[in-house]
Amino acid sequence: MRTLIVSLVVGFLLLAGCRTPKGQTSAAQAQKSISTIAFGSCDDHKRPQVLWDDIAAQKPDVWIWLGDNVYGDTENMDTLRAKYNSQKANPNYQLLRQSATVIGVWDDHDFGVNDGGKEYPRKKESQQILFDFLDVPAISPLRKQEGAYSSHVFGPKGQRVKVILLDGRYFRDPLKKAANGKDNAPDPSGDILGETQWQWLEKELTNSDADIHLIGCGIQFLANDHTYEKWGNYPTARQRFLDLLGRTKPKGTILMSGDRHIAEVSKVSVPGLGYDLYDITSSGISHTTTNRREELNQLRVGHVVFDLNYALISIDWNRKPLTATVRINGDDRKTYLTQEISFN
Repeated sequence: MRTLIVSLVVGFLLLAGCRTPKGQTSAAQAQKSISTIAFGSCDDHKRPQVLWDDIAAQKPDVWIWLGDNVYGDTENMDTLRAKYNSQKANPNYQLLRQSATVIGVWDDHDFGVNDGGKEYPRKKESQQILFDFLDVPAISPLRKQEGAYSSHVFGPKGQRVKVILLDGRYFRDPLKKAANGKDNAPDPSGDILGETQWQWLEKELTNSDADIHLIGCGIQFLANDHTYEKWGNYPTARQRFLDLLGRTKPKGTILMSGDRHIAEVSKVSVPGLGYDLYDITSSGISHTTTNRREELNQLRVGHVVFDLNYALISIDWNRKPLTATVRINGDDRKTYLTQEISFN
């Protein structure tokens, strides 16, 4: 009788659509090999959202939100929660949630204020609403930490993927403005991550047994010629990040970013890392820039994508050296840009 009752309860939960809570890696996920990861950013729930069916059709194992998941821009938490709920109710996005593990981090608009950082007064409350949107369990340690950074491990040893999502808002120093009062200027004394997050990141990278490391943040890591938000606004922090990668030598690292309402690929060589480091920028899901001008980016590989887009990373575990193929995809199954990345 007890066995029958358990079977009925499990069956009911499956029919009800219950699944492993998002925002954490289950034991099963940690052992199941994954090969397809999709990510994107800049999604305004008020605009048409035509990409979710395309994304779901790719059957990604994991979907990663990289910020501006909604356009909150408010200190009213009821307003922010309502916008998240509206996004979460999108029928095609719901289909993706049923088939993929969903994780993510914020950028500025979903954080609560455009270009905002540690000075935003409602960041603690906003963090909890973000975690509600991501289905982070109430008992998760993430709920008690300051900042929305997180780490997620997928797959067995030998085919292990670690996703590290950095919070570039909660601890970030205010932007420094140029003399014209409009553009951003480099601030060598400013920081992005805060010391607690820096120490956590170093622990995540040191002696990591993952074969692929995907490190994401809302703003671009590498592109450094434009005057908008970027890691380059904080050159000391940017160099600290690159030096950390060169010192800890994580295998198979790819950077992921959003924010810019364009898609592009940037590349640098990091001393000590042993392979080229790529930053894949994918933005946006619901809208892109209206200024279709290819701004300067001396680190760019390929061309700029101005169409609605998301990124798809496909890992070929059987290929030697280990290779990941990155595609910038769009509506109607279009592919705008392809970049193959091999790790020696």
